[in-house]
Amino acid sequence: MAAPKKINLALQGGGAHGAFTWGVLDWFLEDNRFVIDAITGTSAGAMNAVVLVSGMEAGGEAGARESLENFWYEVSRQAQFSPIQRSPLDVLLGQWSLDFSPSYLYFDVMSRFASPYELNPFNVNPLRDVVANIVDFDRVHNCDAVKLFVSATNVFTGKIRIFTHKEVTLDAVMASACLPHLYQAVEIDGEPYWDGGYMGNPPLYPLFYETGTPDVVLIQINPVERREVPKSAREILNRVNEISFNSTLLRELRAINFVTRLIEEGKLSPEDYMKVHMHRISAVELKPLQASSKLNAEWSFLTELRDIGRKTAREWLDRHYDDIGKRSTIDLQAEYS
Repeated sequence: MAAPKKINLALQGGGAHGAFTWGVLDWFLEDNRFVIDAITGTSAGAMNAVVLVSGMEAGGEAGARESLENFWYEVSRQAQFSPIQRSPLDVLLGQWSLDFSPSYLYFDVMSRFASPYELNPFNVNPLRDVVANIVDFDRVHNCDAVKLFVSATNVFTGKIRIFTHKEVTLDAVMASACLPHLYQAVEIDGEPYWDGGYMGNPPLYPLFYETGTPDVVLIQINPVERREVPKSAREILNRVNEISFNSTLLRELRAINFVTRLIEEGKLSPEDYMKVHMHRISAVELKPLQASSKLNAEWSFLTELRDIGRKTAREWLDRHYDDIGKRSTIDLQAEYS
């Protein structure tokens, strides 16, 4: 049997849609043909990353898979107590969205006129308790097998902050997932932070500076391209968020393409610059889902997303496993130049 191939992982955020990433990771860990050198993650991607690393330090690949399942199960269990649930009409139509949920619509309207400092003055966040109960941060800090990078956005400066290894704390993870219309900014060392997706969803550059592994597998939840014009206010807002959260990622991909071309043209030395092999696993089947479904944490929905992620990862591996270590499977020149 051939030795496992080494890869880096880049995990996007996307609320409950992060369960798709859970499925991809679950298949990778079961398939056992990869060694994960490093993970960079934002928001739900950061949570998947720290849960995996904590579980892997405790029990290897099997421990990581168990921790991921426990995490998402606890997310769904906490969501049972949320006032925001699918409406009977959503259930009847078989839709995972919350678009007809009176509580969701009320909250959606209120969040445009009142801040979380007014609506949630005690800063209650059940997800914080879930992460705290599932993730052993001492294990995260002691794990030498996988390098970890978690991003957040500094509210004061607007710059990205990368938390590395021993800097990755509960506060850092919650900062990475802090959407400002839902939660109060997370303060770390006197600096307030919001969701890392504003400045990197996820950031790729730590993988190039801190590892020698050229293969990066991007697990992409948020679509870059949509071929229809959004018409409703909610559709417009969702598309604006997708564009803004993908903008930094696109810039990094263009930079990778630029450096790659210079190396291939002999203008940069491959001894001084690493030629990156970019790969992508996209959540294509999630594209038709409404943005409100990112707040739907029903166990049946999460496990369906997990199964889609496993299936997508398996099919991607069947097509591209031989390419790992040799070439990119994304045509960066065609897509992002």
